[in-house]
Amino acid sequence: MMAEERRGLGRGLSALIGDEPVAPAKGPEAGAKGVRTVPVAFLRPNRFQPRKSFAAEELQDLANSIREKGVLLPILVRPVVGEANAYEIVAGERRWRASQIAKLHDVPVVVREMSDSESLELAIIENVQRQDLNAVEEAAAYQELMNRFAYTQEKLAQEVGKSRSHIANTIRLLKLPDAVRAMIRDGRLTAGHARTLIGLPDAAAVARAKAIIDAGLNVREAEQRSPAKIQKAHKIHEKDADTRALESSLGNMLGLKVEILDKGEKGGELRIAYSNLEQLDDLIRRLNKAP
Repeated sequence: MMAEERRGLGRGLSALIGDEPVAPAKGPEAGAKGVRTVPVAFLRPNRFQPRKSFAAEELQDLANSIREKGVLLPILVRPVVGEANAYEIVAGERRWRASQIAKLHDVPVVVREMSDSESLELAIIENVQRQDLNAVEEAAAYQELMNRFAYTQEKLAQEVGKSRSHIANTIRLLKLPDAVRAMIRDGRLTAGHARTLIGLPDAAAVARAKAIIDAGLNVREAEQRSPAKIQKAHKIHEKDADTRALESSLGNMLGLKVEILDKGEKGGELRIAYSNLEQLDDLIRRLNKAP
């Protein structure tokens, strides 16, 4: 790969395809910044595409925009060895798919010679920087870069413009069972929710994920109600026989469910549950009459 690309692949990609719209040259000759137009049919998907799913609704929205304004950023491609008029997409497959929906005949491209490794590297970084990947695809992409190119987490963070902790936490999602990763891919579970499940046995993680979704918990609530924390709190403040006896005595006297929550040195809570306003009124009358 060229020296200027190796200094920072993020900027290398911008240099290749540009950050601003460029008017492509008509026909096969390259115009400004090497942009040319080629038939949509000449392009094919990237074999190393890290993005595995393309939302139909998002593609349709992009197609509508393309019908009105055209493809504003060129698609980065490389020639297919041994074939004439054939190019493999390196970056911009979403634009190419939307262009097909919009029934465009030609699209703007920038053609560059590059190896399989360079194509994979740029495809992953382009998707990550443009935030086109879900959290599981992003994690797999990071892992692929580390495995293929011996990236450290620090080097990878520098290349994609993320923090090292973000890289590490995202990769940890790959430890989750398939069923939980599927919930992340289809948007039912966020990466923040999923991180509260890491370390649980597979069956427990799946059950907990479903419970989080069914209860509509936010990430903080999911963290607070995680099985590990609940179990720890239960062990620290487990009710003794005297507390249970007092709960029973108060409950019988009031005719209501009574719960005593011991918080150790922080004190505790007395909870009295009522089913209707009549029970609440009766409880207030009793408390007011108390000496």
